[in-house]
Amino acid sequence: MFASHSQIICTLFGVHIYFYGVILAIAIVVGTFVSDYIGCKFFDLKKETIVDLAPYLIILGIIGARLYYCILNYNFYLKFPTEILAVRHGGISIHGAILGGLIGLWIFSKKKKISVPKLCDVSVFGLAIAQAIGRWGNFFNSEAFGRPTNMAWKLYIAPQYRPIPYEGYEYFHPTFLYESVLDLLIFGILLLVLKKAKCNKEGNLALIYLILYSAARIFVEYFRIDSVLYIHGIPVAIVVSAIIILIAVCLLIKQNLFKKENK
Repeated sequence: MFASHSQIICTLFGVHIYFYGVILAIAIVVGTFVSDYIGCKFFDLKKETIVDLAPYLIILGIIGARLYYCILNYNFYLKFPTEILAVRHGGISIHGAILGGLIGLWIFSKKKKISVPKLCDVSVFGLAIAQAIGRWGNFFNSEAFGRPTNMAWKLYIAPQYRPIPYEGYEYFHPTFLYESVLDLLIFGILLLVLKKAKCNKEGNLALIYLILYSAARIFVEYFRIDSVLYIHGIPVAIVVSAIIILIAVCLLIKQNLFKKENK
């Protein structure tokens, strides 16, 4: 059984230090250096290229993640607009982070004259690791959990965090853990493809990541009960993930068939 007892690590000079923020910071740092190492070892990038890219990804990724979430949950943020800046209260979206990060990556690629697909291939390794770590922020925030369950790995949620109509339940699916494990698995698969398979076409790894992560997100979303928007009864995260899989599969097939035809 899992149980988060506090969102706050400690208080320094009257300021609360939250697990959520610290975990996100650790995720970003680890993800950056993992991608930088892989970029040097396998993609002939200069050392610290990804470290230099990181501020573009972080700033625009956070902006994109927050804006995307706020747009999906617009009813709440129209009533409480000051909460838009309260990122430490939770409420960011990985799909928005990817969109924002892509913009930052494109800007950096033009400045440094490095191809966008190559930077995407390198970045997804750090992204997968960062997601695996970052999901534990949801655990300490008592958010992004799933339906009620009594399985051995159940997650206890304190009464004040239980949504309507689940106030009478104590234990829920730890969907943060499901996604964290799947993100680690995705990282392992990407590393295996990089080392063992012929993946010479730039952008292949990024497309494989999008397919794998979107499939994982659909699986996890099946258990979650906190989607902020539905399309014909289907959580928007599932709809967006399905669209990403379709586009990524088409692009992957197209660019690899095109490669074969030109041999």
